[in-house]
Amino acid sequence: MEMSATMGTASLVRLAWVLPVAYLAGSLNFSILLFRLLGKEDPRKHFSGNPGVTNVYRQAGWPAAALVLVLDMGRAAAVALLARSCLAEPLVPWAGWAMILGNHFPCLHGFKGGKGVANFLGFCAVLLPLGTLVSLGAYLMVFALVRIPFLASFGMLAVLTAFGVRLWWPDPLGVAALLTTAGSIVWFHRSNIAGWVADRKKRGKPDAA
Repeated sequence: MEMSATMGTASLVRLAWVLPVAYLAGSLNFSILLFRLLGKEDPRKHFSGNPGVTNVYRQAGWPAAALVLVLDMGRAAAVALLARSCLAEPLVPWAGWAMILGNHFPCLHGFKGGKGVANFLGFCAVLLPLGTLVSLGAYLMVFALVRIPFLASFGMLAVLTAFGVRLWWPDPLGVAALLTTAGSIVWFHRSNIAGWVADRKKRGKPDAA
């Protein structure tokens, strides 16, 4: 797809309201709302403390986890469609980044939220449909090998990032947004990474240099 090299004033003005809308959309955490509806305790109080799909599965089973995944991806797809209809193409992925920030720092839930993986997947499903399918295959393959959800998510994230860089390569704004979003998601998993490294060291399996 050919990218626009310059952004008009109108597109920048639209960006000024699309970003807050995307952030607020990301701030609506469906797992927290679902647990309230079911009369269950806040999912952030148990296991990993992350109100994401994996933690919902641990506490409420596959049906609830599947519902949260569908809602997260559906919301993200709606944000992607909004961004694509309102913004110049290189600015579209910045709406995804704003949504991921809202998911991790939700103003509606005390600024303690999820890590954005399902939301990023739903956002990319609209913009990178083939990349999304390939990324799901990567997730399943990595998970089959290591049985660690966050590492499998990184495999999925790597594929989505590669497809996104290929799409937005002609314009640095689009690439910068994509890399910022992917880097943010990795950073949000820093506690998972630290725990995994510590566990490997404890088991006498230090990482290779």
